[in-house]
Amino acid sequence: MIVLFDMFGVIARDQSPEVMAKMSTSQEFWDAYWAHRPAYDRGDVTAEEYWDRVGHPPQIQHDVQSWSRIDYEMVALLHELHNAGRRIALLSNIPEDHARNFERTHAWLDLFEVRGFSCRIGAAKPERKAFEWCRDRLGDDDILFVDDKLENVRAAELVGMHGHHFTGIDGLRVRLGT
Repeated sequence: MIVLFDMFGVIARDQSPEVMAKMSTSQEFWDAYWAHRPAYDRGDVTAEEYWDRVGHPPQIQHDVQSWSRIDYEMVALLHELHNAGRRIALLSNIPEDHARNFERTHAWLDLFEVRGFSCRIGAAKPERKAFEWCRDRLGDDDILFVDDKLENVRAAELVGMHGHHFTGIDGLRVRLGT
């Protein structure tokens, strides 16, 4: 079985509250930030267009920094799976500037047979097209999708994948039999 991982909330930690506070404490800012995020993640708009829609001067550096914390215990699991010959892949909602930063700073991305970055595939979870893109590239229907968002797990199951709602590495290890 191929293991298809989500990035944020699984391998990378959720957004840093400390950096978020540097960006803004205004609820209006965060409402706009999230309202316009899907188009940015899909690559439908540039960073400049996204921040214009948010109605705030660009905060690309802070935004990238806010999503940059890694769970190295999960990275060790990726290495363990890869070294054991397990096929692993990645499907992440991520804008281009964030994707470039991860590629520059994290060699472990090379462990993935397929990297489905939403900004490059033109689809973002939970859209069916995102899961189909990965399945088509992997050439196999026996896929376990691992995500911390139940909505995304359910969407993967609707295209025939197995799903695992990630709540921690211990539960995932049990599911994987490692």
